Amino acid sequence: MKLLVTGGLGFIGSNFILDVIKNFNDFKVTNIDDQLYGSNSQSLLDIKDSKNYQFVKGNITNTTVIEKLVADCDVVVNFAAESHVDRSIANINPFVESNILGVSTLLNAIKKHKKKFLHVSTDEVYGSLKNGSANEDLRFNPSSPYAASKAAGELLINSFITTYDCECLITRCTNNYGPRQFPEKLIPKTILLAQQNKKIPVYGNGNNIRDWIYVTDHCKAIVDVLLKGKPGQSYNISANNEIDNLTIIKKILTIMNKSMDLIEFVEDRPGHDFRYSLDSSKIRMDVNWSQKVSFDIGLQNTIKWYQSNKHWWENIAENTFNATPWKN
Repeated sequence: MKLLVTGGLGFIGSNFILDVIKNFNDFKVTNIDDQLYGSNSQSLLDIKDSKNYQFVKGNITNTTVIEKLVADCDVVVNFAAESHVDRSIANINPFVESNILGVSTLLNAIKKHKKKFLHVSTDEVYGSLKNGSANEDLRFNPSSPYAASKAAGELLINSFITTYDCECLITRCTNNYGPRQFPEKLIPKTILLAQQNKKIPVYGNGNNIRDWIYVTDHCKAIVDVLLKGKPGQSYNISANNEIDNLTIIKKILTIMNKSMDLIEFVEDRPGHDFRYSLDSSKIRMDVNWSQKVSFDIGLQNTIKWYQSNKHWWENIAENTFNATPWKN
């Protein structure tokens, strides 16, 4: 099977490609990535010489490039996205370009060439939930410009399923953590600041709740949906592991033997959703998927990875660690 993976130098995309190359000898992967903010070329150095992997530098809004690559593949797996809520508050334009216009370009190509399309979305399209968990039928209620752009991309996909009978699948996952995550996100940011004995910013009171999943469990879910999912369906992916941000930070500091005095409460970001929660019964029943990595084990593995791979993160811009990035 020939896979075209978009955004494969990003966090989840790079882990997905490594997983596929390792476990599926009959899969050939072409990775298109424009090496913009959040991409890291070092993430896939281990497979750069693999006969089953090739890299193409390019943007998913480039119709000429996308047409050629889609024509030569069997399946498109779309990870390419602007994904940081804080930056979407500062500037919505890159999110519209990637998450809406980029999806549109991919959809036109898969329609023309009659290819299969799997789109990686987010739990944030549902917005904040006071109680209960969102199943696949809950209406969208995005709070941030980022979440709204992802919801818009999904609506485009649904229209191509209905209007053109395109073979599309959508996955929506909860918060990921693990190796190779860009350190603007909570867990790697906390690890790297603690490593340097620098203050760790906590938005508001730190009580915001997310359901956390180790990235390899998410990658396995995507493969399972790709191979066994029903065309035209969407699948929520969660680990039943809801934890507030402050508890996570304290766990990291404890594992790293760092002082709790590094915690610094800062101004909360605008429109900060309090709680995300997904019901993943459908994927567990339809494709027999389940998570394997416990949060505590995954967190220990993640800390060790960042401590052992300084070369991966040491040249990342200092402003990535700003306490209130939505103001930049």
